[in-house]
Amino acid sequence: MPIHVAIHEGVGVLTLNRPARAHAYDSVHLGLLVQGIRRCAEARVPVLLLHSTGDRAFCAGADLHEMAEADPLDALELLSQCVFNELARYPGVSIAAVQGPAVAGGFELALACDIRVVGPGARFSLPETRLGLIPSAGGCTRLSRLVGPSVAKQVILGGITLDAQRAVALGLALGPEADPLAAARALAGRIATHHDPLACRLAKGILDRGEDPASLEAERVAEALLYSRRGLSRPTD
Repeated sequence: MPIHVAIHEGVGVLTLNRPARAHAYDSVHLGLLVQGIRRCAEARVPVLLLHSTGDRAFCAGADLHEMAEADPLDALELLSQCVFNELARYPGVSIAAVQGPAVAGGFELALACDIRVVGPGARFSLPETRLGLIPSAGGCTRLSRLVGPSVAKQVILGGITLDAQRAVALGLALGPEADPLAAARALAGRIATHHDPLACRLAKGILDRGEDPASLEAERVAEALLYSRRGLSRPTD
């Protein structure tokens, strides 16, 4: 299966399992991902851990093959933003273990989690403007909120890649850890065992109030305009 879902001792684990394509996602994978998120939410699992198999990459973002064949007018209903928003709204604590590059939508996927634990090989980049597009699955909104507009502009407009050390220095992640998955599992276990789920949920709701829905809407509008300008069909990622 391209997405594995397991629940054990208060921790739900979602595993991206498409190593041949650097864990790039298409609409099928996004559907499986949201099913896993909902399964854990319905089971009231207090901690959700997201990671990928192998060491090559965390997630390469949208599958370019599907994007090339997509139909244009529905950029306003961008599926990846909808799925990542659901991850961001997960009622418990979400943790991403990032062992390798998180590129474009892969970075946005990690940004939708509450906490990121990185390994030495982690890299974060949002190269969409080189393609005449923008990060439209929450990247503009969430990165700016987490590290400030100045750094977000360096990444999105300047094409700067954040390595593991820089991500940690900016407060974007914990680590770097030799084994980010083991470190993330240990953190998830401590939260599940020692933290009150209701207290975590209420605190998370207050902390996330800075995320402006109007900003997310603006991302979708901009992406729709850019796709229309290029004569492309609607993206399904």
